[in-house]
Amino acid sequence: MTRLNLVLLLAVMASAMYLVRTQYESRNLTVQMDRENRLARRLDVEFDRLQVERRAQATPLRVEKLAKDQLQMRTTTPAITQYISASTGTLIPMPVAPAASAPQRPGARP
Repeated sequence: MTRLNLVLLLAVMASAMYLVRTQYESRNLTVQMDRENRLARRLDVEFDRLQVERRAQATPLRVEKLAKDQLQMRTTTPAITQYISASTGTLIPMPVAPAASAPQRPGARP
């Protein structure tokens, strides 16, 4: 009977040690999960902030200002536009517009 009691005592002690170890690991995993959740929330906030900043950087007015200031670009006009033939690759000459005359009043003689 003493032997059975000793075996049962050892089984209870081993079970208790296993329970303590399992609870300790569970607490560590819970703490680690909370830490990772806080990090995920912080990264989400940072991502949202960067998205807002990117949208602010890409406004048409800002892009146009940077193109003019830093790249010395200018808006296109028919006077500076050149057309190239797709088949031959040669420059297509632009027709010259007739000179504008002074506007005439209705009923006036030329």
